Amino acid sequence: MSTHVADTVENAIATPDKEQPYAALGLKPDEYAQIREILGRRPTSGELAMYSVMWSEHCSYKSSKMYLRQFGQKVSEKMKEKLMVGMGENAGVVDVGEGWAVTFKVESHNHPSYIEPFQGAATGVGGIVRDIISMGARPVAIMDQLRFGAIDHPDTARVVNGVVSGISFYGNCLGLPNIGGETYFDSVYQGNPLVNALSVGVLRHEDLHLANASGVGNKIVLFGARTGGDGIGGASILASDSFDAAGPTKRPAVQVGDPFAEKVLIECCLELYRLGLVEGIQDLGAAGISCATSELAANGDGGMIVHLEEVLLRDPTLTAEEILMSESQERMMAVVEPSKLDAFLAVVAKWDVETSVLGEVTDTGRLIIHHFGEEIVNVDPSTVAVDGPVYERPVAYPLWLDALQKDSASTLPRATSGAELREQVIRLVASPNLADKSFITDQYDYFVMGNTALSFPDDAGMIRVDEESGLGFAIATDANGRYCQLDPYAGARLALAEAYRNVAVSGAVPVAVTDCLNFGSPENPEVMWQFKQAVEGLADGCLELEIPVTGGNVSFYNQTGDQPIFPTPVVGVLGIIDDVARRIPSAWQDEGNNIYLLGYTRDELDGSAWAGTIHDHLGGLPPILDLSTEMDLAGLLQGAAIESLVLSAHDLSDGGLAQALAESVMRFGVGARVWLNDIIERDGVDATAALFSESTARVLVSVDREDDVRFVGLCNARNYPVLRIGVTDQRGDDAVLDVQGQFIIPVSEIRERSNETLPKYFG
Repeated sequence: MSTHVADTVENAIATPDKEQPYAALGLKPDEYAQIREILGRRPTSGELAMYSVMWSEHCSYKSSKMYLRQFGQKVSEKMKEKLMVGMGENAGVVDVGEGWAVTFKVESHNHPSYIEPFQGAATGVGGIVRDIISMGARPVAIMDQLRFGAIDHPDTARVVNGVVSGISFYGNCLGLPNIGGETYFDSVYQGNPLVNALSVGVLRHEDLHLANASGVGNKIVLFGARTGGDGIGGASILASDSFDAAGPTKRPAVQVGDPFAEKVLIECCLELYRLGLVEGIQDLGAAGISCATSELAANGDGGMIVHLEEVLLRDPTLTAEEILMSESQERMMAVVEPSKLDAFLAVVAKWDVETSVLGEVTDTGRLIIHHFGEEIVNVDPSTVAVDGPVYERPVAYPLWLDALQKDSASTLPRATSGAELREQVIRLVASPNLADKSFITDQYDYFVMGNTALSFPDDAGMIRVDEESGLGFAIATDANGRYCQLDPYAGARLALAEAYRNVAVSGAVPVAVTDCLNFGSPENPEVMWQFKQAVEGLADGCLELEIPVTGGNVSFYNQTGDQPIFPTPVVGVLGIIDDVARRIPSAWQDEGNNIYLLGYTRDELDGSAWAGTIHDHLGGLPPILDLSTEMDLAGLLQGAAIESLVLSAHDLSDGGLAQALAESVMRFGVGARVWLNDIIERDGVDATAALFSESTARVLVSVDREDDVRFVGLCNARNYPVLRIGVTDQRGDDAVLDVQGQFIIPVSEIRERSNETLPKYFG
């Protein structure tokens, strides 16, 4: 047992002038003064620890809250139709029909993943999965959204191999399929990789659980792994701090994960739910017991008393403050009726999950924590968990932005021959951001559980929810930091549109959004301007598309010294499909099908993969976006899926038509003959724009010749632009991509160049 003597409330009253290390805990002088004013005295060291973690940027959203409110304000009646649980809970929940619901959320684990890539990424997966369990759902899939530094930087391999190993280890051990995500490389993320993890769960409507401590006399029970010294202040304080050239200014230990303990915890929780033994539940993530107790109490209807000495410890030397702040993984806190406690304890014993009854719900309106009989915390839980400081940070239009936007890619030299176009296509296919990612994704299990309908490298992941009806959901995530650097309002909307389109091409109907907003320091007025613009763009876009934001995460302080990352709002879109048998894959599988391009191509190369890869250029304005056109396209694709008119559908985004064609011929080794003349004539563009423009609302589809007339009729009836631009050609060793009148590339050469990039640096 620790010999440390805890700082009591009585002691705090008796020693008002005692100096306290609030600055070292990440609190500003005025915040510390505010805590003293709330309490009417100085805080105990335990209270100071709680306020410091719960008022951190990561936990309190103090710099972002005023902007995030738009997601709840810009809402139509249609946006509420399928929404069962929105923002403010552990994860959003959406009604998908037939009595089923899906819960999903994406969160960041950026800073821990730079310090300790394996454990940082592994515990990022573990944390987001526990958010899903806490809603009453069985987790059924994960995804990851990764941003690393320059592919050839000496430190990038350390981070990439550690992060990918951590994700695959934890997810594979849990038996959860990894069904999609993104991996991008850019020197702007060198000291600040982004490791965003998404999890999805499935539940029956009646199994929904929320995080609140209600019912006087109900017991507060901590169960799962023992509490240790790992990750004290980790995600909470670490995520509220930036890295300078010398490394992180605070180096608490990164949490250590045990996926096998979490797998048992999942099954244990699901049995507790099934037997109706839990009134409220909360996972222990950032800020640990501080967070779980204060949030449960604040969301309930009374107060709570907790006896901290009852916490089961891995390390008996931990002080009371360390127990409160520890972010040890694989722990849950439940609210249990006294009459059900024995049954609860029987279930956790059956699963061999360690458990301790810490206290009970009271009617005091206070969160009171004792440690060996001494009162060390006595606070109004709302002041800790809900009513933290809200900052209206200074906002300033970036001084450098006008010059960046004037520097258009339209002045860059373009190919003057078919041979030059061919060479540029190959360079794009082999570039780090467009090259084949199977070196990474092959480390993940896509098909465990047997319900995966679509996965890498399809545009969206898809999971079957109900075996009998075939009901399922699709999910896709997207972000484009280059576009957001040029215009964060437009960039956020473009990320939303791309994820929406990726769900639509799978045959599903987009219905809901989650987001992970990755930005630099909120103390930089230019970063706050970027953040304000991006949130506004996303909220406006969701209102136009009439799909709600169900929740998400904000990650600030992603910068090294004074250099912030590009604004990188990751947007995840969830869609519903009534029968996964009608799913649409992303690439053609047969010879002799007609290839159609849906949508118009404009001369839009600013911020494009072509500009970045061929000319190392970033400048100008992102592509034009019309969300009503995106909705028309989604409706057209849904109609085509219902009538089984398209054999494949692939959205056009990074790398434009050239990349979509390359990915389509590589997937199943079926070549294509394509002509650009009709695009060039109809849309008034040259061959470079026809191949590499990243204009929005465009999809490449393949159609069986027998369905040609019906498909074109469907497009014409919906007044959507459609052009036949080619046919699928022979498969096997002789397969080629023949862009007629310009160049021919063997599919084997495309595949070889695409496949060699990542192994060259990381294998």
